[in-house]
Amino acid sequence: MSTQQTLEYPPGANFIDNQWMPSTGPRVNTLNPADSSDVVGVVPDSTSEDVESAILAAQRALPDWAATPAPARGDILRRWSELIGQKIEELAQLMTREMGKPLAESRGELGRARLELDYAAGEGTRLHGTTIPSRLPGLLVYTEREPIGVVGAITPWNFPAVAPMRKIAPALIYGNTVVLKPALETPLTALALAALLRDAGLPNGVLNVVTGRGSAIGAQIAADSRVAGVSFTGSTSVGRQVNLAVAERMGDVQLELGGKNAVYVHSAADLEHVVSEITAAAIQTTGQRCTSISRVIVARDIADEFVQLLSDRWNNLTVGRGTEEGTVVGPLVSDVQFDRVNGYVNQGLQEGAVRVTSDRAVPDGPYFPPTVLDHVTRDMTVAREEIFGPVLSVTRVNTVEEAIEIANDTDYGLAAAVFSEDIDVAMRFSRQANSGMIHINHGTTSQPHVPFGGHKDSGAGAFSIGHTNVEFFTRTKVVYLKPKAAGPEESKRRPDPA
Repeated sequence: MSTQQTLEYPPGANFIDNQWMPSTGPRVNTLNPADSSDVVGVVPDSTSEDVESAILAAQRALPDWAATPAPARGDILRRWSELIGQKIEELAQLMTREMGKPLAESRGELGRARLELDYAAGEGTRLHGTTIPSRLPGLLVYTEREPIGVVGAITPWNFPAVAPMRKIAPALIYGNTVVLKPALETPLTALALAALLRDAGLPNGVLNVVTGRGSAIGAQIAADSRVAGVSFTGSTSVGRQVNLAVAERMGDVQLELGGKNAVYVHSAADLEHVVSEITAAAIQTTGQRCTSISRVIVARDIADEFVQLLSDRWNNLTVGRGTEEGTVVGPLVSDVQFDRVNGYVNQGLQEGAVRVTSDRAVPDGPYFPPTVLDHVTRDMTVAREEIFGPVLSVTRVNTVEEAIEIANDTDYGLAAAVFSEDIDVAMRFSRQANSGMIHINHGTTSQPHVPFGGHKDSGAGAFSIGHTNVEFFTRTKVVYLKPKAAGPEESKRRPDPA
């Protein structure tokens, strides 16, 4: 095992076949969203030749890696986790510089990534098949799981460590090789993690990382028939394109897409606690995550008190650079994202929503003040489209039936939550809410060993995390085993009905 263990990255290179390979494509600066003069790194906008090199490397590595015993593959992943643990602070600083999230969140994300990695490593000892009773004597029938092959992984910018880890770790433990395309806005954390995996002893070609635009190299990965399956996390619109491209060639997809997640506040003995839970779920990553709560549906009889508590809390959230002590809300990832969020809020106000938080001063740059919009109706744009920023809409309702109807009145179905002192109401909401994940009396926080995914426009294919990953990253093979070929007399006695 190499002892290099470095986060150094040569400008303009991809990570292919366990080495840094310069690209002939244009170079792109990775900028700190909190300080556009801070060039965090320089990566290639890769060419089709770069993608071809990565796929070929993954193909070459596949037979030996698939033949490696799964527990031994798990040993390498555990060493990778140890190396990440030794570099937590460097990785967290890198992540905050390239993405903007508060340093505490970056450290927490790396901790979460290691938990998902540790679970995946353990799957190497749980890759079970089944035995099936045979109708014929002397015949053993069993199933086994085998890797699907080369996996394409395409990840977004909001979770630079967790998003790649959520695809790399399960793909590798099940014996696949990987071509990863991280988001062009935040590629450096993924490249650093890849180098650490090489240092953990991963053979050449098993993991390859190419950077660039999704419209070019992401589309190339999705369309290539040598890539057996594509795991994609990102917008629903791009997810549809990936799904079509992969389906055209009969490949497999695992899609984690957008969300417009609602929480129904029915009743609570402690509304301040509810506000704390909702705020944490809505404001993490500056609201730039698919499971962020973005809609609050609140019972009318407690709405005034709830909105007052919520606006007070949001007016006091500290906005600033991710590296500054006490920052809760960092910058948005780019000026483009700022314009998107600002446009949605202005449209909401024009359509009749009421801003109940102050339009306060924030630092220069793509910072957006945490914003609560009250008196939002179900047909307003801010109630229907994914904003992806620190913005929360509040809709007041009279009945449980109305709350459930509004919660489901969306194209998305990722996560939903309910707060209620009445267990019957909570369970009714849980049963009738059309979402992949339901949270009762707490925010939309998932766990690192529990399946994760959504319904409707929020996802397709097997849920990620936990035991459901095996459904995407492996395929079933059925084996009929007879110790020796049947003799002629036995063959006469047992005609094959098929």
